[in-house]
Amino acid sequence: MPNASASKPAPQATTAAKAPAAKAPQPTTSSQPGPAPQPGMGAVPHAAGTTFRVWAPHADTVAVIGTFNDWAGDKNPLQHEADGYWAVDVPNAQPGDEYKFHLTNGDQTFDRNDPYARQVTNSAGSSVVHDPSFDWGDDNFQMPAWNELVIYELHVGTFNAPDAENVGTFMSVAEKLPYLRDLGINCIELLPATEFPGSRSWGYNPACPFALESDYGGPVAFKELVKAAHQHGIAVVLDVVYNHFGPGDLDLWQFDGWSENDGGGIYFYNDWRAKTPWGDNRPDYGRPEVRQYIRDNALMWLNEYRCDGLRADAISFIRNVNGEENPDEDLPDGWSLMRWINEEIDQTMPWKITIAEDLRGNPAITETTASGGQGFDSQWDGSFVYPIRDALTAANDTDRDMQAVAQALTQLYNDNAFRRVIYTESHDEVANGKSRVAEEIMPGAADHWFAKKRTTLGAALVLTAPGIPMIFQGQEMLADGAFVDTEPVQWQHLEARGGLVHLYRDLISLRRNYHGTTRGLSGQHTQVFHVNDDEKLVAFARQAGEGGPGDTTVVLANFANTAHEAYTIGLPGPGHWQVRFNSDWQGYDGEFSDMESFGIAAEAGEYDGFEWHGSIALAPYAVLILSQEA
Repeated sequence: MPNASASKPAPQATTAAKAPAAKAPQPTTSSQPGPAPQPGMGAVPHAAGTTFRVWAPHADTVAVIGTFNDWAGDKNPLQHEADGYWAVDVPNAQPGDEYKFHLTNGDQTFDRNDPYARQVTNSAGSSVVHDPSFDWGDDNFQMPAWNELVIYELHVGTFNAPDAENVGTFMSVAEKLPYLRDLGINCIELLPATEFPGSRSWGYNPACPFALESDYGGPVAFKELVKAAHQHGIAVVLDVVYNHFGPGDLDLWQFDGWSENDGGGIYFYNDWRAKTPWGDNRPDYGRPEVRQYIRDNALMWLNEYRCDGLRADAISFIRNVNGEENPDEDLPDGWSLMRWINEEIDQTMPWKITIAEDLRGNPAITETTASGGQGFDSQWDGSFVYPIRDALTAANDTDRDMQAVAQALTQLYNDNAFRRVIYTESHDEVANGKSRVAEEIMPGAADHWFAKKRTTLGAALVLTAPGIPMIFQGQEMLADGAFVDTEPVQWQHLEARGGLVHLYRDLISLRRNYHGTTRGLSGQHTQVFHVNDDEKLVAFARQAGEGGPGDTTVVLANFANTAHEAYTIGLPGPGHWQVRFNSDWQGYDGEFSDMESFGIAAEAGEYDGFEWHGSIALAPYAVLILSQEA
């Protein structure tokens, strides 16, 4: 979660405040009676016009204004239905028309964008009636099994921007799908892509939570991206932000004129629970209408836009005011809201994945709802990224902690290897005062031998350790510096550092078992059987089934600037153990030593708890992946 700009002020109250009962508006009638309003929230186009519906419990009157009535507030008043909902059907309103809701509350009068708007002209502009119909073609995409996923996290605005002056778009992302497919990526995770102020942002300041960012291309272009991704065999996971809204260009703020303590009004807590690190703008998870609003948003991405999963941002701030394990500050309604959403997804489309960013090591996040958990399918794992980055970036070999590395490799949630997403780079880990791993290793010289060797060491661990592996945009090209939303990925590195891209491609092919020799890398069973903290080496075995040739896979990692001519480790079985990957291969980089590490002929004799062992050459800061020959 990035830092965000200051919020509109909403001072804390000393005690929890409860909203007063909503006013009971008097029914009104339209000056142009039309068909009965259709079901649905926001703008619902149909053959005879468009229904407009909004929740504004404290408004005295509500009208819809737009290009279809010359923005006149007296032409299409909404009728009060019940429980603060208002609706009207406007026969001449069509997709493409701009509109807003015109509300009065006492002597206040204001125009608001539709909270459910699927499209806006911009965050400070107008809502647009959006036609949800779309030609998906013969989209028969099947979500990969979660133990086969390899995620590529990207930011639409910078991933494939035309230049530094213009932001990337959904369609510019689509242009790179063949590259990602050939790299072996089968899932892209997009930073939030809903409408935010301006054209540049990480996306964690949603102004219009239901609308796709206009500068990225809007809703139709997003559907085109999802469709194209599916055609390339790539799933789409979207980052969603429910821990706060705004703070800028936020028409949800004091939407119908009511608020307490100068708070946010009907969509927000108006007391001490409103406080977040990004302003006093936390949604009110206890209000049924707000709960429904967030639930509708989550399911819209999965149903209407055919996304294959959601990554929920900073959920520790949904379940607790300060994002900590302090019961006095817990938000039970936030916990139950996310649980409700996960339950509905599991019941209606269980193949779609929900990923939590909690980073508190809490196994209840990914425990099933039936067992009292929150029901996420996987969670970003701080237990992996922090110790692994520490081991990669420590200036001195003596400071690398192999016990910490071993623990990071074996961390499990709910006894399931794939309840965690593992990485060394994410949007948070390469910004906010931090940089790319290569930059952290060699500031200002990310293409130095040390940086290349240790970043590829980290890549090999991400793609062989238990968990769902994720890489961040440009990481495979040794992107340097830090991530900012004004600097595009430097695609010229693709040619200059093509060998390193080849390394990632080889690792991913082994992770996905393209060659039938490394099935163990997608398995549940992991055993770290060799830890040498003196010489800074670890070895672990992965297994998917009964073990043996094609299944059990051994990974040996050297965290020191020391070569070994014949390093001995235990082996899970007899026969010849063939090297499937050697990160020191000169084909990956001309500065690598190409140490001859071909394989191991197992010898009988107990070692590392196995009945077999063998010795092999191992280069500095290198990783070997081996599996048993049939």
